[in-house]
Amino acid sequence: MKKFLKSGFTTGTCVAAATKAALLAHKGSYLNTVNIQALSGEILSIPIEHVEKKSENEIFAAVRKDSGDDPDITNGIIIEVKVLISAQHKDIIIKAGTGVGIVTRPGLAAKVGQPAVNPGPRKMITNVVKEILKEEYGCEITIIIPRGVELAKKTLNPILGIEGGLSIIGTSGIVRPMSEEAFKDSLAPQIDVAKAKGLDTLIFVPGKIGYDACIDNFGLRADAIVQTSNFIGFMLESAAERKIQNILFVGHLGKLIKVAGGIFHTHNRVADARLEILAVYAASLGASTGVVRDILNTTTTEAAIEILEENHIEGIYDLIAQRISYRAMRYVYNEICIGAVITSLDGTILGIDENAKKIGGVLGWNIK
Repeated sequence: MKKFLKSGFTTGTCVAAATKAALLAHKGSYLNTVNIQALSGEILSIPIEHVEKKSENEIFAAVRKDSGDDPDITNGIIIEVKVLISAQHKDIIIKAGTGVGIVTRPGLAAKVGQPAVNPGPRKMITNVVKEILKEEYGCEITIIIPRGVELAKKTLNPILGIEGGLSIIGTSGIVRPMSEEAFKDSLAPQIDVAKAKGLDTLIFVPGKIGYDACIDNFGLRADAIVQTSNFIGFMLESAAERKIQNILFVGHLGKLIKVAGGIFHTHNRVADARLEILAVYAASLGASTGVVRDILNTTTTEAAIEILEENHIEGIYDLIAQRISYRAMRYVYNEICIGAVITSLDGTILGIDENAKKIGGVLGWNIK
């Protein structure tokens, strides 16, 4: 029987719902659940964790985040708002309280110095205020996430220049289970931040091995490094759209070799042909049938490296690096110059192509 996954709601929806509960309490109506119209047009019924009226014009309300069946680190956290209602002005002011990040670098949806609240959530919050307060009052909404500082360390916020906590995000208001789009939306702004600094030569790393190699082994600047995760094709397209000129791929053989085979979504559940690709390249350089079979019978590329060393298959990693660059450039219709550096688990260079040497030189790396 097919299992239907449960949808959830975004941090932006939590803030909008808590704001609505607070504003209704100001008018004397204390509700356990409020209805919010998502930006997609759907009506969401959001449970309210608690509402407390501190004074005539100061109300606190809270919502517990429900991500449904999506594996989201914010699932189950409490998101609070403090709403101050003012008859003196008609503005809707959104502030960052404890656990909500502040933007410190240009290039993101929110301006430097502002709370990291994206346009979608801002619109939902504004819609709620206008619905309840009409044109009578303005208000100041302070968003508080008690666990925000702790959880932000597990996100890309420190890399993006969002300091002090989590972002309030969401494009529709709804969390779709296993949503790749939400993850992609968190990756692409890295390019905007780098571009806002005037950088048009970037380093793409699929994960920690590539990142650490760039910093510890190659002496490259951290603000030029962009995390791609498994979405290499998407990030290449995003870079092309933003007119990036050069990209240096740096990463472990087991991840980047997939690109050499034309695989641009590298999650192993989508495509896992690491050993098959490696075996083909080994064969092209004269490896025997037995060596090819041994490679295919291993379970990791690290184990395959030992086989290649034992059988003196020379030049294979440089060849694969060339193919990675070729495939990636073809993917973006040669609009970007791309080079590749393949590393082992400890960040040691296994293979490098000529484009990588040129781009690395432009970036000022310390490789001779």
